[in-house]
Amino acid sequence: MGEVDPAFIQEPEHRPRISCIEGEGIAIIDLSPLHSPNGVSAFEGLVKEIGNACKDWGFFQVINHGVPLEKHQKIEKTSKRFFAQSLEEKRKVKKTEKLVLGYYDSEYTKNVRDWKEVFDFIIEEPTLFPNSHEASNDKELVGWTNQWPEYPPEFRETCQEYIQEMEKLAFKLMELVALSLGLPADRFNGFLKDQDSGAVTILGEDGVPGLEVKRRKNGEWVRVKHIPDAYIINIGDKIKVWSNDEYESVEHRVMVNSEKERYSYPFFLLPALSTVVEPLEELTNEQNPAKYRAYNWGEFISNRNQSNYQKQKVENLQISDFKISE
Repeated sequence: MGEVDPAFIQEPEHRPRISCIEGEGIAIIDLSPLHSPNGVSAFEGLVKEIGNACKDWGFFQVINHGVPLEKHQKIEKTSKRFFAQSLEEKRKVKKTEKLVLGYYDSEYTKNVRDWKEVFDFIIEEPTLFPNSHEASNDKELVGWTNQWPEYPPEFRETCQEYIQEMEKLAFKLMELVALSLGLPADRFNGFLKDQDSGAVTILGEDGVPGLEVKRRKNGEWVRVKHIPDAYIINIGDKIKVWSNDEYESVEHRVMVNSEKERYSYPFFLLPALSTVVEPLEELTNEQNPAKYRAYNWGEFISNRNQSNYQKQKVENLQISDFKISE
């Protein structure tokens, strides 16, 4: 395949193995009790399952989630039509540091270029974000708006229909997470008001393997087994902080498949721009003090976005940077 651009090359300690362990122990959770109002014991069991999965892995899969199969099939078909176009056509809606939504093929993660192509879009337009990570007032906000390609003609409608289903599922999951922490079901709603689209990530896949999760107890990388018509749920850094480390947000990655293209459809439910993220007071006390300093979500995500476009002198800003030393 010729010489590989050094920008793609991981440091030796971060490179994946050719063989890996398949994900035994990653929970597959049936959400059907959400649709059975009379099944009190089943619902309580569901809440407990969610809590255990958040503690043990920070990852789980859900089935019987209520998202129509045809919505997933439609976005998969439409996405493949868009990405099959020439690079010249796709780059007509290329995102930049100013136009931050659309097509991109040169994104960086932890200062290493990703071997992928993406198309990013949001629910609410415009969504306001700080113009820079140093922004401190509303006068320095800029509105993010979507760029939509002309082809396929159904692309915009398909994406909007799909993201609406993802949003509904995400809010159901956030209620279950809240209940599993002993909090009211709507405890996180205030943070998510006017959200832009991570508190939680919902990932749809096309069946091509590649997603790996770093096991908390021993640091081993585990391949997530594909379950047809299931969604993979990733508890994000925000829940890790809100729960004061009660729940885990684990490192994960995708290994390049040398034989097949891999399509995935992640939905990120993120807090509102103005949210100050810090451990919830209900979950902290003298015996379990706050383990993180408060930080502004809008400024944090603005800082992270800058590192998506070019290699930085230092690694991307991480939640761990706000950890309080013991």
